[in-house]
Amino acid sequence: MNEIILDLPLGAGVLDEGVGFKVWAPNADAVSVVGDWNDWDEEADELTRDEGGNWSGICAGAKPGSHYKFVVKNGDKRMERIDPRAREVTNSVGNGIVYADDFDWEDDDFELPPHNELVVYEVHARTFAELEKEGNRDKPVLDLVCEKLDYLQGLGINALEIMPVAEFAGDISWGYNPSHIYAVESSYGGPDALKRLVKEAHRRGIGVILDVVYNHFGPSDLDIWQFDGWDENGLGGIYFYNDWKAETPWGQTRPDYGRGEVCQYIHDNAMMWLQEFRVDGLRYDMTLYIRSVRADGADHLPDGLELIRWINKDARELPEGKILIAEDLQNEPQLTDALEHGGAGFHAQWDAAFVHPVRDVLIQPEDSSRSMQKICDALTFRYNGDAFQRVVYTESHDEVANGQARVAHEIDAENETGFHASARVGIGACLALTAPGVPMLFQGQEFLEGDWFSDDKPVDWSRRDEVKGMVRLFGDLIEARLNKSGNSAGLTGQGIEILHCNEADNILSFHRWRDHGEGDDVMVFINLGNQEHVKYKLGFPAPGLWNCLVNSASDEYHRPESISEEGDKRAKLEAYDSADASASINLAPYSFLVFSLAKIRDVAAD
Repeated sequence: MNEIILDLPLGAGVLDEGVGFKVWAPNADAVSVVGDWNDWDEEADELTRDEGGNWSGICAGAKPGSHYKFVVKNGDKRMERIDPRAREVTNSVGNGIVYADDFDWEDDDFELPPHNELVVYEVHARTFAELEKEGNRDKPVLDLVCEKLDYLQGLGINALEIMPVAEFAGDISWGYNPSHIYAVESSYGGPDALKRLVKEAHRRGIGVILDVVYNHFGPSDLDIWQFDGWDENGLGGIYFYNDWKAETPWGQTRPDYGRGEVCQYIHDNAMMWLQEFRVDGLRYDMTLYIRSVRADGADHLPDGLELIRWINKDARELPEGKILIAEDLQNEPQLTDALEHGGAGFHAQWDAAFVHPVRDVLIQPEDSSRSMQKICDALTFRYNGDAFQRVVYTESHDEVANGQARVAHEIDAENETGFHASARVGIGACLALTAPGVPMLFQGQEFLEGDWFSDDKPVDWSRRDEVKGMVRLFGDLIEARLNKSGNSAGLTGQGIEILHCNEADNILSFHRWRDHGEGDDVMVFINLGNQEHVKYKLGFPAPGLWNCLVNSASDEYHRPESISEEGDKRAKLEAYDSADASASINLAPYSFLVFSLAKIRDVAAD
């Protein structure tokens, strides 16, 4: 062991003279490093304590790729611990691996598009990857996800949200049970596999958003549990609350947000993903349990909220531009309010005020049970006056599990690709992709993936070829959403007005705009009933030619039932539905139409 260097960073860092190790263990009597370079001899490389309870030193024989552990002694207790900041591990109960951050990012200079121009696609790496495909079993999971990036680019999405990749117990998990938050799951390929995915996504114009779990750790395979031998009440020791505040729905494993060292541990982890791994955003798992103890928001944890604010403040100051998303599901405006206003500083939050009512309306078996007003309220809801402070969706990993299934399955479990299921899944996609907000899809949604989500059930990629029309419909909606043809800018704007809400016939229309005018104003018409309507009069915000961008009843989407073709429309200067102009259109059963005001038009009414 060389002479101690007091300013070593926590964890294992590669130096010219070996590897520097530093670990926080304030209640330990002695700490040493054992590894494959010293034959796991706990007397060979002993560490020295500083006044802050950190133990550090340099091991000349250690090098990148070396396996190691800390041996921590407290009285008559002797404990072998994986480094809490290990960047790589053999597995959740194995050894730490000294990691040298020498990944070649080449010319990566990606910048995330503006938040109002994002379309997010959520994936669970293991089930999204085709592990069962010939020749794939021995490939890292994240490399197999890379192989799907061309497909996602073709679909049109520009942000990939990945469920947690931090090392968890075993090889199969949703990822919300992190054992080692600094290490990328070994069965996924480790840290370089995640970096390869980020780099390859960026090359295709796709940002990467990573799920992180800071409301609890574990609860299993936790080497940080009673890390240095100290605890109170038989609870978790220095990294955890040791009283009633430890209780979460996942066990008594809530981090102690009142300890500076624990907050630093979590803060540094978030910044690691954003800086070292170059991810473009973080989605925090269930922030309700960071800012409070109970599900009803009772027993507030102000220290947890301050930790969130600290991370978000520093993340917002990064030059690359990131997106910070909360899953809280309590419709709490403070989460996305500005830091200077006392808010938590998130850019957006998953919106329970959208997903729950919209799903409810879509899956109702009887038309008479559908509420168009619920849809109207979901479309127009916003936080702090900003529509893009919310993520809108009809499917996520939570919404298609835990007693619920995919929307197609909920509608028709016996025929998930049939008319009723596919048509209403399409309407759900239309609502998410034309509503003001940040739209999100869940893996396989575009090809009617059925049943419910499970971490051991892979996506059925054969269904993509079975329902090519649905995939095309999603792609065309995304193209309109992102204004790729230059004639639907309104879908990236804040503006929305409900112009028609017919509860009896389940017909709805709404106007979307950014600045108004040609190539901007967009109209969306939806028929959520099983009856066709011919020459149905509806309002338009302006007279002139309106281009039909998407007609879900068109034959090009391989609709499995009878269709009603509908093309461009010329609206007359005849007020209707609180709008200045109107036209009569045909509405097929369970269908939608998206129109935009043509760039070249006859201003005078016919």
